Amino acid sequence: MTIQDSGFMMEDGVSCLPCTPEEQKKIVIDLRNESERNLKEGNLYFVISSRWFRKWERYVGIDADANLIGNQSSDSRHMNVASSLVAEMPGAIDNSDIVQNGSDCNCKENAIQLRRNLVEGQDYVLVPQRVWEKLHEWYKGGPALPRKMILQGVYHRTFDVEVYPLRLKLIDSRDESQSVIWLSRKASLSELFQRVCALRGIEQNKARIWDYFNKRKHTQLSASNRSLEESNLQMDQDILLEEVDGHHSSRFGLDSTGNELALVSMEPSRSSFTIAGGPTLSNGHSSGFKSNQYPGSSLSSGLKDTDDGFDAYNTVRKGEKRGLAGLQNLGNTCFMNSALQCLVHTPPLVEYFLKDYSDEINTKNPLGMHGELALAFGELLRKLWSSGQTAIAPRVFKGKLARFAPQFSGYNQHDSQELLAFLLDGLHEDLNRVKEKPYIELKDADGRPDEVVAAESWKNHKARNDSVIVDVCQGQYKSTLVCPVCNKISITFDPFMYLSLPLPSTITRTMTVTVFYGDGSGLPMPYTVSVLKNGFCKDLLLALRTACCLKTDENLLLAEVYENKIYRYLEMPLEPLASIKDDEHIVAFRIQKKGMEKTKLVIFHRWQEKSTTDYLKSGKELFGTPLITYLGEDQPSGADIETAVSKVLSPFKRMHSKAHIGKGSDFLSDGLDELCSSSDAQSIENAEFEGALSTDLSLRLLLTDDRVMNFKAFKKDTLFEPGKILSVVMDWTDKEQGLYDASYLKDIPEVHKAGFAAKKTRQEAISLSSCLDAFLVEEPLGPDDMWYCPRCKEHRQAVKKLDLWMLPEIIVFHLKRFTYGRYLKNKIDTFVNFPIHNLDLSKYVKNKDGQSYVYELYAISNHYGGLGGGHYTAYAKLIDENRWYHFDDGHVSPVNESDIKTSAAYLLFYKRVNESKMEIGESSYSHSTS
Repeated sequence: MTIQDSGFMMEDGVSCLPCTPEEQKKIVIDLRNESERNLKEGNLYFVISSRWFRKWERYVGIDADANLIGNQSSDSRHMNVASSLVAEMPGAIDNSDIVQNGSDCNCKENAIQLRRNLVEGQDYVLVPQRVWEKLHEWYKGGPALPRKMILQGVYHRTFDVEVYPLRLKLIDSRDESQSVIWLSRKASLSELFQRVCALRGIEQNKARIWDYFNKRKHTQLSASNRSLEESNLQMDQDILLEEVDGHHSSRFGLDSTGNELALVSMEPSRSSFTIAGGPTLSNGHSSGFKSNQYPGSSLSSGLKDTDDGFDAYNTVRKGEKRGLAGLQNLGNTCFMNSALQCLVHTPPLVEYFLKDYSDEINTKNPLGMHGELALAFGELLRKLWSSGQTAIAPRVFKGKLARFAPQFSGYNQHDSQELLAFLLDGLHEDLNRVKEKPYIELKDADGRPDEVVAAESWKNHKARNDSVIVDVCQGQYKSTLVCPVCNKISITFDPFMYLSLPLPSTITRTMTVTVFYGDGSGLPMPYTVSVLKNGFCKDLLLALRTACCLKTDENLLLAEVYENKIYRYLEMPLEPLASIKDDEHIVAFRIQKKGMEKTKLVIFHRWQEKSTTDYLKSGKELFGTPLITYLGEDQPSGADIETAVSKVLSPFKRMHSKAHIGKGSDFLSDGLDELCSSSDAQSIENAEFEGALSTDLSLRLLLTDDRVMNFKAFKKDTLFEPGKILSVVMDWTDKEQGLYDASYLKDIPEVHKAGFAAKKTRQEAISLSSCLDAFLVEEPLGPDDMWYCPRCKEHRQAVKKLDLWMLPEIIVFHLKRFTYGRYLKNKIDTFVNFPIHNLDLSKYVKNKDGQSYVYELYAISNHYGGLGGGHYTAYAKLIDENRWYHFDDGHVSPVNESDIKTSAAYLLFYKRVNESKMEIGESSYSHSTS
């Protein structure tokens, strides 16, 4: 009798590892911590597919530590779903799903490029060089995807890994050939010249390189230490190479007669401009303001290069509408374009920035950006309002944004609300009229009337913060905290710039899961249950328990099936349901609780030609859903595997079989003569190799790995180490196809069929007022957000209540459509029914000062699609024209007011209306849903 270990050599070189999962985990954590202590520019990090890395984390137990410790709930008694089970070894590192070359890992490293629009955490993870070296030593695979750490920002320096280097398209004017160059955006222009000259075989002193954005010559680049980012070069833009030696001239610089043109800067004349005054559009005068630059400032150089699409001659022609210019997408900058269009169509801000605001620029504020952000925004707003309908490429503004807010640098998609928050705060600090902020000691309410405390708080706030943003966009809310132990009440009044409204959690999604019997006692059955969209796996399991009438001694094991394999086990109760997409196939297995401590057996299925004799080679492709059961014996044998396979297959027997009345091992002998002839059985038993194990079913069983790529024979008396995960593959022939109904294995429904477009799903609609109610509801603080009670002298989980006290002229509602999980953000596509006219917020304002709080919608920032691949647009209303327009990057088109309400609405911009201008029509109360 032999005792055989279940681990075996894999085809790509992965073998029994020298480290246990626990040792791997400790080594990686230690190396990560060491890397974090030694951050510096130039450090190498490696990109790894999240799909593979999650498998490794489950294997070493990192998921369990991250999600279960300290998070046990009263429902945990229902959640014994495999948290104690041993996860499969992940196999070789596989980055094929995140590279453009697919699974081809034999290409040169520098030729391997990442797929566009990948999201960190969701699609890939970054690991330090030494962690990669260890993982690669243990698992092999690849391809290796090294990336360098760069230092970003000017005033707030941050480290960042440059996952996507700058991609430039080089046009050689000599032969009009095109090449692609990849360089770090922190690389210097000198490095660009070296790379171009080496690639095109030209001496550097004879090379002239142009910024050729939008196929127009903008600036002649010179070899210097200035970075490509500082030069406003964008992802995928063109650069033009010319040879200057007296013999070659470029047709790119010739007039219609073939004569060489004198190439001049495309910069507009500054005679009618001021840095902070801009074109004389509204007040008919120019101040001639000159900036007092602080040392090292780049105000003049930064604003020197005009945004493409605008020049001195591109002003509004008579009768042409203003405010209808689009913004070109510079590479995943739709989030920026959407937020900017909403801001530049905010009436008070338009009026402010079209006038002379030079006296209010604060270059001394340490919390600001020395006035540069306000200047860049003001210049961009003026161009958008003076260019007719010509699209603007906001390259200069994006460059400023990258300097001051490095989190928005690069070419990844970002959140328009996060950008809006930064812009409002940055503009406020750059335009703060308070040059020297006084120190103010805060006082407790001490039972004083709310009106007194609120007025005092606002006066103190204005003493330190006084800008057009405060004037227009800031309101005040009342915050009440109550200690649950001593009932101490703390009341404060705080300013706000926007309101982030939660979407009520009653919104659900339907999910279809197919439930199998792990002991073969019944046929699989699909169940459709309703769960919270932003719920967790524990919610899905609880719903399934009820739907399938789970017995008290049973548990459910959830798994995702992908390409006829178990892609992952959904064994973490607090894993967000957002990680389960609608087009995935989810199955569950009913397992006896007492059996889940034993050896898990995973059974795969593949078609095998009847004439095949070498069963150790791959036959036809896999089919159907893998089955999962548990071997009850303390030390399972090959015979135990045979019995378990027989039991789980028993429900699939076709009714015409004379063995259909039996169960378990009984039906084997009853159907033996129907399954195969004795000669067939004898030939299998006497096979030269000892073993594709021949069961009475005539199904051949082989040991395999979780990828079903390698196979081993075994015997009935082979013993296996208990507690391991065993995987076998069953070879099916046409004979078994006639005996068993394989459709139960193949026809597994998807989780849900759903469209991708934003729709007005009114059956799920909620009102804006219900979102406000959810925002203002009384709720306890979270355990990570404890309040220090001055009476108890301890941190307490206080009860918090927010109330609106004073509302600003412009109010922005942020609909919190994104929920955050360990690996990804999920989006809630619920339609929110919001009023366009006469939004009356009076009932929410606790300060009864007699003012009118009726608002009218004037702009919307929309987000369509999911994370990573989503897209932002904006709707904005030209107040003077009383007409809505759709701003989709560079494309601008009119839109009917009735069409601006969609489930894509993300940021809502409202302006308070005077009582004399209030329209008689729809009101906010007409939008509440029944």
